[in-house]
Amino acid sequence: MELEETTITTPLGGRNIYWTSLIAGGVAGLVVDVVLFPIDTIKTRLQSERGFIASGGFRGVYKGLGPTAAGSAPTSALFFCTYESMKSHLRPYATPDQLPYVHMASAAVAEVVACLIRVPIEIAKQRRQALLHKGNTSALGILYGALKREGLRKGLYRGFGTTVMRDVPFSLIQFPLWEYFKHRWTDVTGTALTTVAVAICGAVSGGIAAGLTTPLDVAKTRIMLAEQHESTRLGGMARILRNIYRERGVRGVFAGFVPRVTWITLGGAIFFGMYDLMLRLQDGQDSRQ
Repeated sequence: MELEETTITTPLGGRNIYWTSLIAGGVAGLVVDVVLFPIDTIKTRLQSERGFIASGGFRGVYKGLGPTAAGSAPTSALFFCTYESMKSHLRPYATPDQLPYVHMASAAVAEVVACLIRVPIEIAKQRRQALLHKGNTSALGILYGALKREGLRKGLYRGFGTTVMRDVPFSLIQFPLWEYFKHRWTDVTGTALTTVAVAICGAVSGGIAAGLTTPLDVAKTRIMLAEQHESTRLGGMARILRNIYRERGVRGVFAGFVPRVTWITLGGAIFFGMYDLMLRLQDGQDSRQ
């Protein structure tokens, strides 16, 4: 499959690529996470070992919004800054038919970097979503307690490897699809690649990637919600998924499939649409200067 490089709007200018992608990615991440947070809460509770009702059911679906709002902007900003930077550096060395590999490599590196912020935030968020802490324990309180009791690796960064193993395959699917859909949009539809078109491409690619990687998300959620003494019992991702399959079958392995796909499909539309819009706004400001 031969694919020529297309940009979201106009090429991100050399020295401005870092600030442009940082600002656009940060705003996009914050908006999508806050708007769709209740769906994410329901997904987390469906995947919890305690079960949906014991984890809170439909009560308090905004539990954990604080750490998510605080962490989503820097996480998304760091991701897109890394992604766009990697693309710009690798693109000159790739032929047109090798560009999907450039997108895959850029997305994989960006996910690993973003997980340095994402993992501690998700630990605090998911423990509040699943009502594992009584009262109104703050996100900082949860993270401080995890660090004090379990240390850096098993506390703040528990599930780091599993999160990377979930998010890298997700991005390896989503971003090449997103870039390909954008490239083919005008040829297939006969219309210009507008912000709405970019959003639709993001929604479709995100929904496909979300569905295929749901089992990895289930395993990641189990690890992050586990207490310290349960970590050894759970084992690695493969063992967790085998145990879930024995206990609950395919439905257990794909627990939270509908809210996850719904959340990421809607989120993909908002996220990539907002990202494209912010790039256009910044490009307009630059052209007027």
